[in-house]
Amino acid sequence: MRYWLFKSEPNSFSFDDLRAETNQTTGWDGVRNYQARNFLRDDVHSGDLILFYHSNAEPAVIAGIAEVVGEAEPDPTAFDPKSKYFDPKSNPDLPVWFQVAIRAVRSVDPPLSLHLLRSRPELAEMELLRKGSRLSVQPIQKNEWDAIMRLIDADTHTQPSQPRTLRKRSQGTK
Repeated sequence: MRYWLFKSEPNSFSFDDLRAETNQTTGWDGVRNYQARNFLRDDVHSGDLILFYHSNAEPAVIAGIAEVVGEAEPDPTAFDPKSKYFDPKSNPDLPVWFQVAIRAVRSVDPPLSLHLLRSRPELAEMELLRKGSRLSVQPIQKNEWDAIMRLIDADTHTQPSQPRTLRKRSQGTK
């Protein structure tokens, strides 16, 4: 079994959207980056676990955990001219783009913010936290997965303080 982080913009497809799907399952389609495609096609397999990450959100968060329930197959959106993921160069006989099927396992409540992840020394080497990392499908190391599961399974996880503006106290003395 391997561990992955899949990114999605919540205004396009959120973890709640996944939970609302029939059997809480969907094809992870629309990936149009060759490295991410290669992960889906060659390395992601049924039984692998996924951190479902809301990117391009304020704040960006790990919103849920999912499981891969279907092996790589051609991405049907590549062949559909009505799809925003249509690729006119795609050929069903020699597919370029692939998807896997995923199913929701559980929500992360409260979600884990990018700010919190950055504050954890044990996650310092995580691909998500590397400068310039933009892959929508990326591997997670076992030790990183375990550290994140400890954060999720804690009764509450404290978000580190955000930078804030100092204000005058209106009570008591200094």
